[in-house]
Amino acid sequence: MTSINSELIIDPIIFRENISLLKNKLNDSSKFMAVIKSDAYGHHLENIVKDIQDLSDGFGVVRIDEAKKIRKLSNKKILLMQGVYSKKDLNTSIENNFDLVVHNMNQFEIIKDANHYEGLWFKLNTGMNRLGFETNEFLEIYEQYLHDKKFTLMTHLASSNDTSSLSNESQFKIFEDISSKLNKSIERSIANTGCIMNYPNKTYDWVRCGIGIYGGYIGDDKLKTAMTLRSPIVNLRNISKGDKVGYDGRAVAQKDMKIASVYLGYADGLPVSINDGTSVMVNDEIASVFGKVSMDLTTIDVSHLDKCSVGDWCEFFSPKLPITNIASSNNLISYYLMTSVKSRVKKVYKTLD
Repeated sequence: MTSINSELIIDPIIFRENISLLKNKLNDSSKFMAVIKSDAYGHHLENIVKDIQDLSDGFGVVRIDEAKKIRKLSNKKILLMQGVYSKKDLNTSIENNFDLVVHNMNQFEIIKDANHYEGLWFKLNTGMNRLGFETNEFLEIYEQYLHDKKFTLMTHLASSNDTSSLSNESQFKIFEDISSKLNKSIERSIANTGCIMNYPNKTYDWVRCGIGIYGGYIGDDKLKTAMTLRSPIVNLRNISKGDKVGYDGRAVAQKDMKIASVYLGYADGLPVSINDGTSVMVNDEIASVFGKVSMDLTTIDVSHLDKCSVGDWCEFFSPKLPITNIASSNNLISYYLMTSVKSRVKKVYKTLD
């Protein structure tokens, strides 16, 4: 079966539509940083930089190698969102004019020793409890070293998708209390996609938007999935009531059925844990997974489809079948699905017309 392949089709027009929708929710003074870490969440970093550069005020990544790739393509702000961890990387960042997040004392010592205070973003821990200075620790640094400096104060919301979570108001309050103690020249940044969608009055000076660009945000149907993961049907089989399908015989036919085997499995990035009943699309009709995902194949129930043949494409997510569908129905997150597609899947990046 070397002449056929599964495909991941990426549509930059959808990036642009999603960004426009998101930007329409911002305050006029808020700048838009596109978070394109991890190869733009699996969407191809260099291409997306070229295709959204006119819509973005800057780009956020984690790895310094990705930041260097972006700098070859763009003169806009590039933020290393976890900063640097060595003097060598600091020097590289200075040479390339990267902005840096500073989130602990080890990093601040590197910054202080180099007397480098340009383009810094200081991260507060307001409740996420991963990275960031505790408030008292930060205020001590501020009084001694930063009171006359221009920088950006930032934090990260733990539950921005959930408006019922009390943590959001708590984090907003801590952040605003601290920022009120600082000089007026500082900029502020707290908003990710969930905050833009649910708390548009908290977008401040910079938003750092990732998953919404790619259409993986759960909670808004207007943000479209920019990826299509698809693969052809390679076999059709009629089975009888009581027959079992796939490894461990997980799926048992409750009636006579028609089963299609699709040329995509966990070696391509589809999680082995995908549940029976998960929606897939064949010829614009909804079918469903039936049987455990194997290394190279996934079996689906096509009994009710009027038209279904070997060679027909089966979509696991696409603009018509949102990635949030397969994520929600399998207790997964869109980020995981986007970044898990393997190298043997053919990537097709569409060009802007």
